[in-house]
Formats: sequence, C-alpha cells, structure tokens
Amino acid sequence: MRLRPLLYTLAAFAATSTGALPAWAADPVPMAAHRAVYKLALDTSRGDVTDASGQMNYEVTDACDGWATRQRLALNIVNRDGQDVELVSDYATWEAKDGLSMRFRMRQTTDTAVTDQVEGTATLDSPGGAGTVHYTVPEAKDMPLPAGTLFSMAHTEAIIAAAQSGKKFLSVPIFDGTGDKGAQDSFIVIGNWGATAAAPYPALAKLDSGKVHISFFDRDAKPSKDKPSGSPDYEVGMTYYANGVANDLLMNFSDFTMHGTFTEFTETPPHC
Repeated sequence: MRLRPLLYTLAAFAATSTGALPAWAADPVPMAAHRAVYKLALDTSRGDVTDASGQMNYEVTDACDGWATRQRLALNIVNRDGQDVELVSDYATWEAKDGLSMRFRMRQTTDTAVTDQVEGTATLDSPGGAGTVHYTVPEAKDMPLPAGTLFSMAHTEAIIAAAQSGKKFLSVPIFDGTGDKGAQDSFIVIGNWGATAAAPYPALAKLDSGKVHISFFDRDAKPSKDKPSGSPDYEVGMTYYANGVANDLLMNFSDFTMHGTFTEFTETPPHC
C-alpha cells in the first residue's frame, strides 16, 4: 500500500491544456504557510484490517521563490490475525511559485524495511504545457508529462479557485512525486462552498470553506479483478479552507478508510 500525500497546498496559477488560464483562475489564491498535526483513526474497514491509528505531521514553508512541503505519515495497522504493522511515509517537495518546476523525495517503510522510494525533478515547458519528469530513484529514467499537468501545489490552487467561482467539478492531470509512473488523472467534486460557520482555530474562522473529494486514477492502469475499469487508485475527502489549509480528512485506502482531525495548527512566517 502506497501512502501518498494527503494534502495539497500551492502557489502557482492553474492552467488548461491549451496553456491559457481559465477566467476563474485569473488571480492567484493567497495561501497560508503553516504547520499542522492530525490524529488519524480508523473510520471503516472492508477487508482484513481490524484496527488502525496514526498521526500525520504536515508543514508548508514560504521559501520566497518556491514552496517547500514536508509530510510524515505514520500508521499502525492490526489485521485479523492480530499482527501489528507499522507503515511510515516521509515525503518532501520544493515547488517553484511559477508552477513550472519541482523537486520531490518520498520514502515509505513497513516495519522499518524500505518498501518504496522515489526521488527526482520535474519541469513543465510553460503554464498549461507538457513537461518531463526525471527520476533518479528507484532508477534513472525520464517520462513525459501531458499538457495541462499541475504539480501538487498548483493542484490545490486550481481547486480553491474553482470553488470560489462556483464550480462543482474539476478534472486535471497531476504529478506529485509519490510514484515512478509519471502523472495521474484527478477528478474533483466540490460541495457546500461558502462562509465557515465554525472552525477549530481563529485563523480559519473567517474564511470560506467547503467539502472536497478527490479521486486519483493511474493513466495506464489495466483493469483487474480487484480494480475494475474506472476504479480510482486512491481517494481522499476533506474540508478545504480558502487559504489552502485542510481538515476533517477522510482517506480511502480501498479496504479501509482513515479519518484525520487537527490536534495542532499554526501559521508560519515567510522564510525570505
């Protein structure tokens, strides 16, 4: 099981495959550099998992000409045989604020043994254009990125810009650096966007927010018994605030889902 990044913050303009910015994404969305800690608890189980708990630490830093993100996700999972398995994912990126380049590194372990590791760089030729990802780990190789690809930072900005313009659906390719198969397709559903009635921290209390559900699809996946045609590779739901902060996570790992809520949140100053 791959523990992909569950949150996306951003700083670049969202673009269409033609290279032109849609009207609803004409202005940049002001994002918040911040640190957050989430408590994770088992929500539902449809398979061999009987219990699960964990924690996710997430930080986004305003690094002047780019955004640096760091996420550490740790899950303890118990199966029907009583076996306790620890899964840990460390993920870090730097993404240029023009949305055209990024560096990425992801390392996942299962009971301290490395089970997945990816490192490299990615570039886009222009806003809305095609690009290339260059992997250095697990092996040196280049892969093309389709026109319209957004990196993870720009992906969230596209979602918030769409929500603020009243859109309910969005579909764009994304590359986030969590796997060695290049870009994925994403389909986003946005609901109930508007003024926040209640928020767990004062910095979020006056911001618009809404429910967002994101499905990720492998572009070259072949149907199988466990994954019929049209099935997403991964799904996540959350409450997004207008500054890119997310809470009330619901992470679907196919045979079980985890619910995540804030235990800590602070905004951080720019590092310029």
